Amino acid sequence: MTIHIFKILTLGVALATLPTISPAQEADDGTAWVSDELTTFVRSGPTDGYRIIGTLTAGEPVTVLETSGDYSRVEDADGDTVWVLSRELQEAPSAQQQLPALEARVEELTEELSGINDTWESRTASMTETLEVRERRIAELEARNAALEGETEQSRSTIRELQARLDTQEEDLLMRYFMYGGGVAGAGLLVGLIVPHLPRRRRKRDRWF
Repeated sequence: MTIHIFKILTLGVALATLPTISPAQEADDGTAWVSDELTTFVRSGPTDGYRIIGTLTAGEPVTVLETSGDYSRVEDADGDTVWVLSRELQEAPSAQQQLPALEARVEELTEELSGINDTWESRTASMTETLEVRERRIAELEARNAALEGETEQSRSTIRELQARLDTQEEDLLMRYFMYGGGVAGAGLLVGLIVPHLPRRRRKRDRWF
C-alpha cells in the first residue's frame, strides 16, 4: 500500500471524525467565523446604505455583539467593531481553523496505518516463509516416497527372480530324486533278475568216517 493511498484513506477518516460545519450550530460564547467562501466586506452600519470600511479575512473568528436586520455587529481579533452580513458568518469553526487539527489527524492515522501495513507485511512474509518451508518439506517427502517406491519395486523384482530360481531348483531337485529313485529301482530289478540265474555252490557233506 502506497503513502498516497494512506493519505487518501486517512483524510477520509479524519473528515468523518471531525465535527461537520453547519450553520444551524450555535456557539455559547457568541463566537462566529467568517465564511471560507469569500472575502467579506464590512460596513459602518447595519444596512447597504452605509459605506464599506474594510474587509474580514475568510475563516477569521469574530465575536457577534448584536444583530439588526440582515447585518450583525461583530468584533474582530484586533478589537475593531464593524457590521457584516449575517449570512456571511457561520457558527462552526472554519475549515482554516480546522485544518491544523485535520492535518494532525491525517498524520496520526497515516502513522497508524503505516504501522498496520508493516505488521501485515511482516506477518505475510512470515506466512510466506512458512509456506515455502512446508512446500520444500512436501517436495522432499514426495521425492523420498518416489525413491521408496522405486526401491520397493526393485525388491519385488528381486523377490520374483529369487522365487523363479527357487522353483527351478525345486524342479531340478525333484527330477534328481526321481532319477535316483528310478536308478535304485532299476538296479534292484536287475539284481532280482540276475541273482536267480547264478549257479549255486553245493554244500560239502561232512564225513565222520
